[in-house]
Amino acid sequence: MELDSLTIDGARAALASGEVTATALAELHYERIAARDGEIHSFLALSRERALEQSAKIDGMAARGEDLPVLAGVPVGIKDVLVMKGAPATAGSLILKGYRPPYDATAVAKLEAAGAVLLGKLNCDEFAMGSSNENSAYGPVLNPRALDRVPGGSSGGSAAAVAADFAVATLGTDTGGSIRQPAAFCGVVGVLPTYGRVSRYGLIAFASSLDRVGPLTKTVKDAATVLQVLAGHDVLDATSSERPVDDYVGGLSKPVEGLRIGVPEEYFGEGLDPEIRAAIDGVLAGLKTAGCVVKPVSLPHTKYAIPTYYVIATAEASSNLSRFDGVRFGLRSEEAKTLSEMFRKTRDAGFGAEVKRRILLGTYSLSAGYYDAYYRKAQQVRTLLTRDFLAAFAEVDVLVAPVTPTPAFKLGAKTDDPVQMYLEDIYSVAASLAGICGVSVPCGETRDGLPIGVQVMGRHFDEATMFRVAKAVEAGFESHG
Repeated sequence: MELDSLTIDGARAALASGEVTATALAELHYERIAARDGEIHSFLALSRERALEQSAKIDGMAARGEDLPVLAGVPVGIKDVLVMKGAPATAGSLILKGYRPPYDATAVAKLEAAGAVLLGKLNCDEFAMGSSNENSAYGPVLNPRALDRVPGGSSGGSAAAVAADFAVATLGTDTGGSIRQPAAFCGVVGVLPTYGRVSRYGLIAFASSLDRVGPLTKTVKDAATVLQVLAGHDVLDATSSERPVDDYVGGLSKPVEGLRIGVPEEYFGEGLDPEIRAAIDGVLAGLKTAGCVVKPVSLPHTKYAIPTYYVIATAEASSNLSRFDGVRFGLRSEEAKTLSEMFRKTRDAGFGAEVKRRILLGTYSLSAGYYDAYYRKAQQVRTLLTRDFLAAFAEVDVLVAPVTPTPAFKLGAKTDDPVQMYLEDIYSVAASLAGICGVSVPCGETRDGLPIGVQVMGRHFDEATMFRVAKAVEAGFESHG
């Protein structure tokens, strides 16, 4: 069976027709992982026993002629910051080496309840801190589209696994662009749901007011299908919304004619790669042809988004990562003679350079005498950024913009310059700070064959409109591909 273009609908149709069993489909994906992932390194651990148990369950349902759930037999990978019962949960860090949680994250449990087959855990930047997936303690992930390039981060393993056809869909997390940016770099679809739309229960936290769980898939319809499964209130997560979930998949068939498309002028200035600019101009022309109204808008506080994000995110990381001390789970230094020495030596050995950098930055901005100047001020600017989006959405239905300033860059190109690495998130962090939804959709390629993604951003909890426009973008790209 060809896996290169296998979608959720394709997998379910093949199962229903008897062309393939769920067990055979899982084994086909494991064979592909065994053959190619040695060079790409997207998976950190495989959960073969659990996957085959679920596959057998789905095969039994099919044999009895029962209605199959929406993700029946669909092979899925899970980013290693989301816990799966009995499977390693390292968050890409040495400090959690050997930790096997006793429960499933809500997002993981929902996927399995919908029939998904969980193949294993995916590589990522340590504690989701990074834009290239070079910060994993277990080695970098390579971009399947160009093995000398990064896949993006921090959900690089999640994007690479879909791009390499190791999984039909994966879960990633996005704190400042960590789903959308790797999706753009690897040429797949990646969704940032509205904050509170998907439960964060079972997510190893980086920055709790920013972290979100979302899908990476091959098509917009697949992304809408997976988000439909994930979305909804969870009593185990106090930040999850009780707001009803729209019919994302059903809404894809609605025309986009008459929708107002905003183009934020601040996202098209100096530093944007001309090939990305040209691809997005093509997207906007296609949307005009489809009957959309395209108009410029302004998000005037955009230039403050990067410093605001890196104050708030590092402050929250400093707080969240204080629990990793060698006492409760994971690594513990054997060299220490006293309790304080154990804390210090465990954290020094367990955390990588980027995580240490962010803990130090966050601790500084929260410290006495600096809280008002940094963290409090950043939260005030965050409010201004959110108001920019609310004002724009009073005039338009969605915003269309670049995801990244450049295509996927070469491995090692930015590792010695943290500021340049942070600037990779220049077009993604504002949406994260504002809590709105967004999706990265493939829209072209560079002359060198590197994928280009376009970002469609929607109002809070208006994923349905966002998906409609994303579908139109995808259809335009496929018609010219």
